[in-house]
Amino acid sequence: MTALLTADWYPYGSNGYFRKVEIYEMAWQKEVNINNVVIVAARFGGPIAVVRDRTKPDKTVMKKMGKPIIAIYSSAGNLISSFVWNSGQLIHLGWSSTEELLCIQENGEVLIYSIFGKYVHAFRMGQEVEDTKVIEARVFDSSVGTGICVLTGAYRLFLTNTIKDPKVRKLAEIPGVISLPDSWAVICEDRQSFVLLFKATEIYYLSENQVIQKTVNSANEEKGSVITDVAVSSCYEHVAMYNSQDQLWIGSSNLRKNYRLYDMDGSGRPKQLVWCGSEAVVGVWDEHIIIIGRNEDSLSYVYDMPVKLIPEIDCVRVISTYNTEIIQPVPKVILETYRLNSTSPGSYLLEASKQFTKKNHRANEYIHLVKKELFSAINQCIEASSHELNTENQKMLIRAAQFGKTFAEGFTSENFVRMCMTLRILNAVRDPKIGIFLTFPQFVHLTLKNLLDRLILRRHYYLAIKAANYMRMSNEDGSMKILEHWAYYKVSQLEADKEQMAHNIANKLGQASGISYVSIAKKSASYGRIKLAVKLLDYEPKPELQVSMLLSLEKYTEALGKAVQSGNTDLINIVIVNMWKKMPLKDFQLEIRKDSVVYALYKKYCREHKKETLLNVYRQEDDNNEIAAYYIKNAFDAENYSMRTTLLENAKEYYKKAKNEINLVLCEEQKKLILKQKELEDKFKREFLDLPLQETIYRLLLMQENKIAEDLRSMFHVPDRKFWWLRIKSLGELNDFNELDKFSKIKKSPIGYEPFIDICLQHKNKFEANKYIGRIKEENKIKYLVKMSYYMEAIRIAEAQCDISALEYIRANCDTASVIEINSAIARLNKSDS
Repeated sequence: MTALLTADWYPYGSNGYFRKVEIYEMAWQKEVNINNVVIVAARFGGPIAVVRDRTKPDKTVMKKMGKPIIAIYSSAGNLISSFVWNSGQLIHLGWSSTEELLCIQENGEVLIYSIFGKYVHAFRMGQEVEDTKVIEARVFDSSVGTGICVLTGAYRLFLTNTIKDPKVRKLAEIPGVISLPDSWAVICEDRQSFVLLFKATEIYYLSENQVIQKTVNSANEEKGSVITDVAVSSCYEHVAMYNSQDQLWIGSSNLRKNYRLYDMDGSGRPKQLVWCGSEAVVGVWDEHIIIIGRNEDSLSYVYDMPVKLIPEIDCVRVISTYNTEIIQPVPKVILETYRLNSTSPGSYLLEASKQFTKKNHRANEYIHLVKKELFSAINQCIEASSHELNTENQKMLIRAAQFGKTFAEGFTSENFVRMCMTLRILNAVRDPKIGIFLTFPQFVHLTLKNLLDRLILRRHYYLAIKAANYMRMSNEDGSMKILEHWAYYKVSQLEADKEQMAHNIANKLGQASGISYVSIAKKSASYGRIKLAVKLLDYEPKPELQVSMLLSLEKYTEALGKAVQSGNTDLINIVIVNMWKKMPLKDFQLEIRKDSVVYALYKKYCREHKKETLLNVYRQEDDNNEIAAYYIKNAFDAENYSMRTTLLENAKEYYKKAKNEINLVLCEEQKKLILKQKELEDKFKREFLDLPLQETIYRLLLMQENKIAEDLRSMFHVPDRKFWWLRIKSLGELNDFNELDKFSKIKKSPIGYEPFIDICLQHKNKFEANKYIGRIKEENKIKYLVKMSYYMEAIRIAEAQCDISALEYIRANCDTASVIEINSAIARLNKSDS
């Protein structure tokens, strides 16, 4: 087998290797001199912020009019943005987990900028920090986001675990400290953060409520030895401390375990000390980078230029003026697959694939060697490909896995397909034009969703959509989300034409579900592009969202138009109320009169909620009929009878102006009735007001005030039929059947005599009802005989009339004894017909 140990692999310890791989030739070579600038890079292949080191002379373009320029580059050295720092004294730069640039000032204010140098927002670390000034700061990752810890001129520490919702805590006071600590670092454990601080020969753990003093074997055992540098691993489980005796102590972050004490033989204090994953510590001494493992051995690289180390979860990025490299322990699966004379299944399968490509019969021999472990071999090649940074080697390993799959019956391809897709995504984002160099472990830790967020952040929308679709992400987390952010970016371009911009956005987004044109319109409005926001709302399919947004933009005319177009009266009413509250009265009245439907709804609303306003509307229109109707309604609502008559008089006047004679007479009649009812109330001390005319007459009849009732009848021309009904009803209620009999004989009844029988039966007086049975109409006789239970007489009449349907009616309503007679009568009629 041929070994694939490349020139960038370096033996380390008894069984390990480190690899140093150049990933980018930096595009900033003519712009940035690493020796004269401060460099801060975000993790996971993130952007790099560069600002001139004002303690050193500078001859590059990083200087302008004495004010610092903060430039932001991709990890490949391509300039993304730059801006002049016009704020206070800058103490520290850092990056948040969402790739926002954190600028910490001397007064404790933290200014946050986007990757494109746009100011996002700011917060302060508190009044005490502002008063005592920040002298040092640290940015760290916590379980709830990105945190900041600052050391003030009073040698007090202030810490917040998240910049999203900063709650600054003051840590316990450092005992007896009257000068700057030698070094310190932040450690996060179990959702709590504390500071590991070194002063002279003392070591302290500082939390909000307590100070714990620590002693460490070997770390500062030499007389007068102090800890000058400290580095904490990204998982916060390990710590490395460098002392003034040129010794590096490596151990657990709680200082209980000592993994190793490494003597640097007078190398002096390192320029930088960081962790490479969690297995080794990397330091920079002059032109050397030295890697010291947790347990054994060390490795040195020589550079002829200044470099900056950026720790990652599995490697270290080494940034120089000319290139960027990564130093990384070679993954175990790579070693097992590539190592000379390896007997791992993956190694055999890889060799079999290579021999097959060469059309060599030895491919069959290697397949036989690995046949019993074919599944393991395939998975090993797939896993090894994930850690390969070279695309040709990736293809070689994937081809080997694919070759093995042809012999592996029952092997599921899901993991294979997923790895092919993942590698394609990783290779795309590693391209220098994109500049996000992620290793596979970093990608797993970051997740695809967050990687897409970073592509969106850099405005690589096309690549983000392609990646989301390729990885079969849901529309909600994939294409729809990306397109929405693309729209946000487009509306921020202030020089673009609003008509064309809205049209382009609508063409791109269409009516895709999950995309809200309202949110895009809000973003447009936040940039002051109100007209564009209004145009975008034309494409929003939900009228209620359109109207709500237009109202918030104070575009009342457009909101009213959309509400009318929707046909939703509730929506129109909402707009009317908002217009009423916000617009000048004159403009409001002119606007609502443009549409008859809107105006009608406005009047309806006034009728229910704003009666006085409604009267003003009618007066402006000279609508005398409506004004009169308004007074009539208020008249019936008035409690005082004199107010009612006054309002009715007002209504009469307006009906007179409107030449509405019918309603004029009705108003006069109602006024007369009210006055008469008041008179009756005063006379009889009983309630009459608010009663209808018929009820008033009926009440008088019940009181046996027949003369007054007759007068009311004459006064208001009550028809005979109505009055007779009221009279019969009242006499029945009074059980005055003698008077009822007399009343029936006054003259021929205008309503017939059936109501007399009904009243008698209603009051269970069958005897009195008999008096009227002979006077009712012939066609109603059978019905009323049945009502009075005179079934035999009813049967006789029905049979005499040869009316079978009448007999069936009687049968349906009679008692059981009469049924036989009815059946006989029906039989006789049927027989006679035949």
